[in-house]
Amino acid sequence: MEQTILSGDERREKLLALLLRSDEPLSGGKIGEIYHVSRQVVVQDIALLRSKGHSIVSTPRGYVYEKAAGSQNCQRIVKVCHTDEKAEEELSTIVDFGGIVLDVMVNHRTYGKVTAPLNIKSRRDIRKFVEDLKQSKSSLLSNTTSGYHFHTIEAESEDILDEIEEALKEKHFLVDFLDYETTFKQ
Repeated sequence: MEQTILSGDERREKLLALLLRSDEPLSGGKIGEIYHVSRQVVVQDIALLRSKGHSIVSTPRGYVYEKAAGSQNCQRIVKVCHTDEKAEEELSTIVDFGGIVLDVMVNHRTYGKVTAPLNIKSRRDIRKFVEDLKQSKSSLLSNTTSGYHFHTIEAESEDILDEIEEALKEKHFLVDFLDYETTFKQ
């Protein structure tokens, strides 16, 4: 059987999904076996994921993704597209249904996957985000990909995530994943 070699970004994406799904700590050695890399590479991957805002904790038994105390929240990645003027409406739709926008990610043809933490939980957070954008010379990350981008959304249940997706679809923000993007889904 031929072994598939993943890029570092692909490996870290799969590692993050694995940690999010796992109910038990995963040792560096076990993770290394799964992805055919050394334990040192796993340590570096964990450090890079932490630098992007992911709460990964080292325990004596291995790595775990730390969820908020008492939290059993669900997460889902959605693909959306809109103009700059619709960003506030898109984010409001998500938080109004009880979602938290954990991050934004684009899949750029030249730069690859670029992810930035957002952690938007409320309309107040949205107003601050929009105001910060207006006061800076920066623009939305999605401008690099003609408005197409992904969000990791967290909510208390799969039903809430379904409602959020339906609301995004009704407002014509939600778009289908392309065949090669199915690995982005969790």
